[in-house]
Amino acid sequence: MAQIKSILRSNFRIKDLGPLKYFLSLEVNQYDEGICVSQRKYCLELLTDSGMLGCKPSSTPMDSSMRLRQNDSSYFLDDPLSYRSLVGRLIYLTTTCLDIVYATQQLSQFMAHPTKSHLGATRRVLRYLKSCPSKGLFFKRDSHTHLIGFSDADWATCVDTRRSITGYCFFLGNSLISWKTKKQNTVSRSSSEVEYRALATSTCELQWLSYLLDDLKITCTKSAVLYCDNQSALYIAANPVFLERTKHLEIDCHLVREKSQAGLMRLLPIPSCHQLADMFTKALPPRSFTSNVSKLELVDLYTPPTCGGLTENGPKPLEETHDNLARINPVDTSNCK
Repeated sequence: MAQIKSILRSNFRIKDLGPLKYFLSLEVNQYDEGICVSQRKYCLELLTDSGMLGCKPSSTPMDSSMRLRQNDSSYFLDDPLSYRSLVGRLIYLTTTCLDIVYATQQLSQFMAHPTKSHLGATRRVLRYLKSCPSKGLFFKRDSHTHLIGFSDADWATCVDTRRSITGYCFFLGNSLISWKTKKQNTVSRSSSEVEYRALATSTCELQWLSYLLDDLKITCTKSAVLYCDNQSALYIAANPVFLERTKHLEIDCHLVREKSQAGLMRLLPIPSCHQLADMFTKALPPRSFTSNVSKLELVDLYTPPTCGGLTENGPKPLEETHDNLARINPVDTSNCK
């Protein structure tokens, strides 16, 4: 590092600012156990500018019974620019606040003609941020190099287009490194089709992560694992015979099955109660939402130790959850028809 800095200093006017602490609203805190990345200052500024700093906190970013739509009965906003600006700042906040990814994805669909109900849903997200402004991602130094992925989908979520939502998240050991919530491009006729399209999207992300680790000269200790809570999608991935009802999925089927046979990953079933990607596809009730967030290696630097802060053992780590999942017998796909 000293040699690299010397070469750069001889060719450019640079200044050594020391260890990284703050960059583009990302606050980096380094500890003996690992590194925590959060956006506390940015979040507090967002709450202050929106006038929600003194609001009552909420336990979830979105009401699980709410279904937003384009043309509802409420009135359109007189100043849609403020709504667009607010949602845009929320999108940047999802760099570390992955627990608001689904809510932000839903709100960003109504930029053109936002209504008062959309603004109310946005304020619900701000109320949730009030309860945990300093929560961020924690990357353990002793985490093992094992890719673990969770793939999920929610069928016909959008009430306007009846398109479904794809959600996935990937861990490198115990550290969450990739996540996504996205509306699918086509309308699916069954939940199996929805889950399998989400599985194909997750497989592409897993392949990219594998290429990235190879470029960084990092060797994984075990073969990657991709969990899916839909048995039909796993059967389709293992079945070499395309039935009449699955022939329109042929391209995606080839992708997932070939990558699985090539040894890129192992496809394993998982109970819905352990599906961590569930929070990226739908708005969960408080108990399920809290349970999922506690397993994503999110920590709150300013939370007292008794509440699960960084200075004391926090929530149940992912490695324990993965050990429990490993005890579940994988689906037998040898005789699928």
